[in-house]
Amino acid sequence: MRLNYIMKIESQLKRYRTISTNRLTSRILDGSYVSMYKGRSMNFDELREYEQGDDIRDIDFKASARNPQGKFLVKQYIAEKKHNIMLCIDTNKRMLAHTPSGYEKRETALMTAGTLACLVSKNGDYVSATFSNDKLMEHYPFKNGTINIENILEQYYKAVNMNNESTLTDSLKYIIRNYRRRMIILIVTDIEGIRSIDENILRQIRAVNDVLLVCVEDAQATGGNVYSVKNASYLPEFLTGDKKLAKILQQKKQDVYEECEAKLKRYGIAHSIINSCEEIDTKIIELLEKHKKN
Repeated sequence: MRLNYIMKIESQLKRYRTISTNRLTSRILDGSYVSMYKGRSMNFDELREYEQGDDIRDIDFKASARNPQGKFLVKQYIAEKKHNIMLCIDTNKRMLAHTPSGYEKRETALMTAGTLACLVSKNGDYVSATFSNDKLMEHYPFKNGTINIENILEQYYKAVNMNNESTLTDSLKYIIRNYRRRMIILIVTDIEGIRSIDENILRQIRAVNDVLLVCVEDAQATGGNVYSVKNASYLPEFLTGDKKLAKILQQKKQDVYEECEAKLKRYGIAHSIINSCEEIDTKIIELLEKHKKN
């Protein structure tokens, strides 16, 4: 596999910071991570139900046979361990629109998720991803390494198309249903994506996990040729060139941003706004600094 996206990301990275988390079960201690770890030759902690991605060698068959619900149980251990990073990236067709700097939102989202994935992979962390291709949920198990990241990014790019009407809530519901482990979840979407996330879902996922969010900014709807992805057509010039309308739209946009910012603040979710690929590395570092203060 040619690492096209990885090479592009690596060429843009200017500096590296270690990711930190404020959850008690997964916090930094002198550069090491303390987390719940499914492994062997460690300190045994407890039994829990088998989850997708668990090693079958960790199944306790004797305990499973005694389980009244008839479900497999795995041994859970405590060890110094790297983080599990889940990428939850918006694949709705809105991501085919552009940012103020002229980049496609899909490309900006891809580079953002890939940049964080590359940073944490260098530290030995495991990266997973969940997103919808509109027909079914795409899920990639936790792995380390650049090939895993390249595959995730390549499949994400293909998933964003004009037929995709999926929502982030669908992806987050999938994560809630299938994962009980604590993770750091990076959500990458646009402002409409933030508005669409059900608050009950946000509450559930934030109660267990650390959540970071990147909002890819939308281009202005005025001035020059403006293409509407939703309507699959260019907006008429009498609308895009109207200064009075531009002022109204700008105020509306500001109101929506403030509404979404308040929503994220209620659940202690650090977020950053990105409008170009050139600023991704600095915005990621800014996001991590905000997260440390939450």
